[in-house]
Amino acid sequence: MAINWEEIYSRLESAKITSEKGFQPSKEERDRILKERAKITALESEDGLKKGESIEVLEFMLAYERYGVELKYVREVYPLTELTLIPGIPVFVLGIINVRGEILSVIDIKKFFDLPEKGLTDLNKVIILHSPEMEFGVLADSIIGVHSILLNELQTSLPTLTGIREEYLKGVTKERKVILDAERLLTDKSIIVNENVKI
Repeated sequence: MAINWEEIYSRLESAKITSEKGFQPSKEERDRILKERAKITALESEDGLKKGESIEVLEFMLAYERYGVELKYVREVYPLTELTLIPGIPVFVLGIINVRGEILSVIDIKKFFDLPEKGLTDLNKVIILHSPEMEFGVLADSIIGVHSILLNELQTSLPTLTGIREEYLKGVTKERKVILDAERLLTDKSIIVNENVKI
């Protein structure tokens, strides 16, 4: 088969001119490209809705129940070695701890929500929650780990969760893990311990 060199040179010259001028599609080609882009964008949006938005949650155990807090509000997990009790503070504040020279109050969320005490606890971990305005520790028996949870799979509440008021609840998973609203907890002025308490 003979090679048509003239046609090849003509195509190369045409490609050279096009590349020098920049790609300028015809109106029909431009419309086709825009329609394809619109289809792809619609599919990506639909896929995003199917997948749903998710959050990273630090999951922990307290008296045989599973809780979680959004990871972005967790500063660190600190071992509970010494707890200083202070008289005259709210019942849900167990005391204060010294974290590398910083004094933080420690909250028992079961007492904060007036939930019944269940089982023995080791209480050997403190999850330090933080925001620009406030920091405090939350008691935990053990840390389970970090998990990703789909927001659209969270139930607003369960009939059995009578103590946790809705404003502090981000949701409940189908496995009955209680996801606390850490942002709401960190902006609640009732958690602030009065610094003028006399020891």
